Parts: sequence; structure tokens; C-alpha cells
Amino acid sequence: MKKIQSQGLHHITIVGADRQTSIDFWEGVLGMPFIFDQPNLDDPEEGHLYFDPGDGRLITIFTNESRTPNRGSTPTDPGCVHHIAFAVSAATFSQIPNRLNERGIGHSGVKDRGFMHSIYFRDPLGLLIECACYKFEPPAGKTHADVLLEAHKIRVDRGDYNIADEHLADAIEALVERSTESLSTDRGPKNPWG
Repeated sequence: MKKIQSQGLHHITIVGADRQTSIDFWEGVLGMPFIFDQPNLDDPEEGHLYFDPGDGRLITIFTNESRTPNRGSTPTDPGCVHHIAFAVSAATFSQIPNRLNERGIGHSGVKDRGFMHSIYFRDPLGLLIECACYKFEPPAGKTHADVLLEAHKIRVDRGDYNIADEHLADAIEALVERSTESLSTDRGPKNPWG
């Protein structure tokens, strides 16, 4: 028996309401270009809209003009989607509360998640959306997942409750030390002023 090895998220498809509500939210609020449009090949009564969330992958929406937005929250039963999170830059993240407030969209306010900042709000159909901004940049040649795995190990070794800035900084230092050679024989911390 062998695994089916994933190489990244291909797309997420959401059941939407009417076409214009989807375009207005995904492109008009979240800035995702509307790049492709065709019928739902499994249901000719539905449209299938494609949006680029910024990394060339896809968010797709099944639409039907007979459906209207229901602003109630989506179910959170086992097997249901709790929320979808999108990466944003620090500059964009700082603007999100004001931009949501301008539209009258309620939100959670900024949440510090230890390794990232988050803000939550609902789309016009009640789906919980998160905009997230990492608090760090990984070293060259490494990914955010590499840093988080290393920070997790450090956190667990220290018996700390959750990842915090110190774990991230120490993880980045450890990754750089392991992946980048140096002519120095002692790469430990020094105090050249002391």
C-alpha cells in the first residue's frame, strides 16, 4: 500500500448563490481576479466561476441565479469547513479593519496567533473567512512550514504552551546555521562590546 502524495492545494470549490454576489465578494472585496467562467460540467443549471487567490491556484464557486445569499453562518459539524484562510502582506493586513469597517462588515479585530496575526469575517453566504499575515519571513531556501516545524520542536522541548516570537527567531537561527556553512569554527553568540 502506498500514499497518494499531495504537492499542494489545487483548488477549493464553494457552493455560492447568484453570480454577481460571488464576483462582488471574491474580486470586489478580496481582490481575487475573476479569471475563468464556464458551466458546472456536472450540473448544467449552475455556473462555475474561477478566481485567483494570488498564488495561481484557484478558488471556484458554483453559482445559480435561483439561489440568494443567506447570511447565516455555515455549519460546523464534523466534516464541514470551519473557515478558509488567505495570506496577505503586513501592509495589507494593517488596512483590513478599516476596509471592512468602510463596507459595514463585522469582524473579529486583530488576533495574535503566536506565529501570525489573523482577522476573521463572514462572506455574504456566511462562510468564515480569515486573512492571515505571518509574523516572520523564512530564511532563503526555506518555507514557512520549515520554520513552523522547527519552532514547534523548540516550543515542545521548552514546555511552552504555544509558538511565540522567541521560538520563531530561534527556529530561523537554527535553520540558517544548519543550512549555511561558515568559515568560523565557533558560531555561537558573542558580545563584541564586552
